[in-house]
Amino acid sequence: MITKKILVTPGDGIGPEVTKQAIHVLKTVAPRFELQLELSEKPVGGVAYDLTGTPIPDETLKAAKNSDAVLLGAVGGPKWEPLDFSVRPERGLLKLRSELELYANLRPAVIYGDLVNASTLKPEIVDGADLMVVRELTGGIYFGEPRGVEVRNGERVGFNTLVYSESEIRRISKVGFEIAMKRKKKLTSVDKANVLESTELWREIATEVGKDFPEVELSHMYADNAAMQIIRNPKQFDTMVTTNMFGDILSDAAAMMTGSLGMLPSASIGGKNGMYEPVHGSAPDISGLDKANPLAMILSVGMMLRYSFDLTEADEMIQQAVVKTLETYRTDDIMAEGKTLIGCQEMGERVLQILEQK
Repeated sequence: MITKKILVTPGDGIGPEVTKQAIHVLKTVAPRFELQLELSEKPVGGVAYDLTGTPIPDETLKAAKNSDAVLLGAVGGPKWEPLDFSVRPERGLLKLRSELELYANLRPAVIYGDLVNASTLKPEIVDGADLMVVRELTGGIYFGEPRGVEVRNGERVGFNTLVYSESEIRRISKVGFEIAMKRKKKLTSVDKANVLESTELWREIATEVGKDFPEVELSHMYADNAAMQIIRNPKQFDTMVTTNMFGDILSDAAAMMTGSLGMLPSASIGGKNGMYEPVHGSAPDISGLDKANPLAMILSVGMMLRYSFDLTEADEMIQQAVVKTLETYRTDDIMAEGKTLIGCQEMGERVLQILEQK
């Protein structure tokens, strides 16, 4: 048996509900692959601020650094929006990513089973689409200095700095190529090199890194065109690598191919451990109502098993169980005619039932 330490940070809103179902799945699958779990739970986000006055307590950060992987539910909500920017729940998440040196975010956008009809796009457009967005996570305009709001010539001016070093671009490009090698060997690098010098450098470095991966077909695309093309013809893409801000936007655009953010997992990697979380937010409007879709969190567990513990078969087992469950059962966000509407807890139980039969 191999022992792995996993920090669980359920977070805010529906985070605890979906995390609970994901942990049930993890505990069911792990023993089959001789994986022994050491689970600990710490607060992060708004709930952490309420308890300690900070969205990322030192105790949580220390536990994250000492773990093999972090499983995070969701952070934020209207309750904490009036807080100073420096202590909002999202700042805790950004600090966690930065301190763990998780510079690469993997966001798959896949149509699971017959969910093709749940998409707002035409079935013939999205059927068979399978896109992986590799987003740079710890640099760019979200972290660049100087930043702030100050008075200039008698009026307030807000400013942020988009900055990328050669080493930052090189390492995220390498991840993009490595992911592409495991998929269809096709990589699209997205930038705005026609107007932004920082992404002109991005394009140059991505092209240089590509020389080390001659089997991968590399193309470049401007971010505005990429947004349009994801909606127009998503099947033209396989793997996409891009900046922090562009990745934030484009991964959500890609997510809508699937019909619901509640279906999409994500992985943040790069340091000695990884962090795994659903793409959806904390959805405080349905918190505690048993309406949340836990499948993105369950699929995030699968990504953790694949990318942190090299258990690809375990991830595939979970994905197959999700697809099988969706043949009959749906939560409200992906409900379709002819399916049975169930809640968060029962959806988790249905996935477990299929896993137990394998």
